[in-house]
Amino acid sequence: MTETFSNHAFESKVAVAKLSAASYPTGPESDNPISQALSRLADTLGWSDERSPFGKVIPKGARVLIKPNLVLHQNEGSGGLDCLVTHASVIRATVEAALRTDAAEVVVGDAPIQGCDFDALVDSMALRPWAREMSARDPRFKGPQDFRRTTGVLVHGVRVASENLQPIERFQLFNLGRESVLEPISNGGGRFRVAWYDHRLLAKTHYPGTHQYLVAREVVEADVILNLPKLKLHRKAGITCALKNLIGINGNKEYLPHHRLGGSQGGGDNYPGNSPVKRALEYVRDRQNITTSRAASQGLSLIAAALARTARGMGDHFGADGSWSGNDTVWRTCLDLNRILLYGRADGTMSDEIQRRVLHIADAVIAGQGNGPLAPDPLTLGLLLGGNNAAAVDWVGAHLLALDPEKVPLTRHAFDRFRWPITNSSSGDVSVVGDLGNGQPLSVVEKVRQPVNHPLGWRSAAAPQRTEMDANLQQLAPSGSSISPWDA
Repeated sequence: MTETFSNHAFESKVAVAKLSAASYPTGPESDNPISQALSRLADTLGWSDERSPFGKVIPKGARVLIKPNLVLHQNEGSGGLDCLVTHASVIRATVEAALRTDAAEVVVGDAPIQGCDFDALVDSMALRPWAREMSARDPRFKGPQDFRRTTGVLVHGVRVASENLQPIERFQLFNLGRESVLEPISNGGGRFRVAWYDHRLLAKTHYPGTHQYLVAREVVEADVILNLPKLKLHRKAGITCALKNLIGINGNKEYLPHHRLGGSQGGGDNYPGNSPVKRALEYVRDRQNITTSRAASQGLSLIAAALARTARGMGDHFGADGSWSGNDTVWRTCLDLNRILLYGRADGTMSDEIQRRVLHIADAVIAGQGNGPLAPDPLTLGLLLGGNNAAAVDWVGAHLLALDPEKVPLTRHAFDRFRWPITNSSSGDVSVVGDLGNGQPLSVVEKVRQPVNHPLGWRSAAAPQRTEMDANLQQLAPSGSSISPWDA
């Protein structure tokens, strides 16, 4: 069984389905362009039978988890929801196809960022009435679930958290220890950070020899995972697709290092070089993240704003939140979670054999460019991507976003050799099949690739094939990027 899982999980073939129009269907009817594209993907990849696009990959009695990207209830820019989250039509089509198998249970779940209003998002996507009707018709469907244990909002600059929203028994603690990809950069100095969060909590979950993650039980008790990422640019990771979407299987923020304190010349990766002004800014933000005083928080916020303005006045364009291609932390966190997804047992131990079938279907009908993941602008591609291997899917996704995947740590290191590997091939083995033709990713993707606006910190990772239109668009793009009060 596990050998079969490995054979499939390590496949380097990525299927592409192209919609006739780069738009989403508005109604819940099952026979629509998204459902048809999903069926073509499944046929190409050998997933389907006469009943369902997943008929050959969801065995009888299987517990199925569908993991979309439901990061935030509203776009922090002007781009809207279509380029921010996995579209409702993709979720509906996947659920309906899964229920046409002999699965015992089908769950939709995600852990959005702590500031997300989950109910508002589900309502705005019109998922609630559909889910209620679907559950009534087929009790195997358990509806959309929020995997977060902690949520938070900013009130007058002070983070107000709601803790322990779900019992700890609904989660499983994993400790990858010295096998964590984070271990080589753990020096015991408590330098791991995640924006707008108490760094002292991170210091308790990640330090030399200990690297812990708190994963929803629905994930590790599932037999089949259908991972439904939204293809977007990401200010910290470069790209968010199949690999980065696994951040949402973890329940608490303090288990997710996103960057390290300090500049690259001082042993950190928060920003390039070394800047006394930014170091002061980091210190102020740390104090702001741990204060419970409204007055102190407002005062620290004013100081932080002044320091940020000073840094910009001195020519800084990267900010101080790990939003650049030198971020050497967040990709490691992502790969750790992908390893847990594949090899993690329900009791919190790690097997040397793959434990569950994981399929990836990326929503790139309207992808996200610019300041993703929280303030993206639409990038109209009209595509669905599918594959058995997250590394391969993201390699193709990076090409579609006009990134050089060799220059993006997440996509490059996904092919590294370590215990509990994500793939056993090289990036050169990745191939594309389907509606755009068959061949190597770049040669196939070039047919549809468009000019893309990259976050400023990732323009050095842009693909070398740049058009004049793309160059002009980059010049017109804002010189800085918005700073969200929440990481994703």
